[in-house]
Amino acid sequence: MKTLVVNQSTISLVEGDITAQETDAIVNAANSQLILGAGVAGAIRSKGGPAIQQECNRIGGTPVGTAVITTGGNLPAKHVIHAVGPRTGEGDEESKLQAATEASLQVAEENSLSSLTFPAISTGIFGFPIERCAHIMLQATAAFLNKETGIREVRFCLWGADAYHVFEQALNELT
Repeated sequence: MKTLVVNQSTISLVEGDITAQETDAIVNAANSQLILGAGVAGAIRSKGGPAIQQECNRIGGTPVGTAVITTGGNLPAKHVIHAVGPRTGEGDEESKLQAATEASLQVAEENSLSSLTFPAISTGIFGFPIERCAHIMLQATAAFLNKETGIREVRFCLWGADAYHVFEQALNELT
């Protein structure tokens, strides 16, 4: 596990299954319709149970660059923050990914959560390059944690050693 202390908070990297993380919330790399389909969302749906999708259905959707919160259902995390990242080719992807990251952190702050776990948003079916994702998400997180916040840990849970090493290199560049 690689860590970086920012202000009174910690950014950490782990390799593994986001649905097994025991933080207050995990972040779902969502689509704007909040339909839990494949990838991270599919794993959350499978392990978290139907309550998560039911709350998403009540919310109805959220635009790219925003985030909403639901129950964590049967997951170890009590909440799921659904962050809608950009699809490659839609334009202005970097600022949209930064906005989705910041929106997730703001939702956590507004709900008095002290810890959350992110995946590499938009790098799956949405096709965003993981190297750019790592830099954008880590820089946005560090900037947010440099302000007054109750968030004490932001974890990035990466699927596979290759993804972990990309994020590790980007985190090393922040120090």
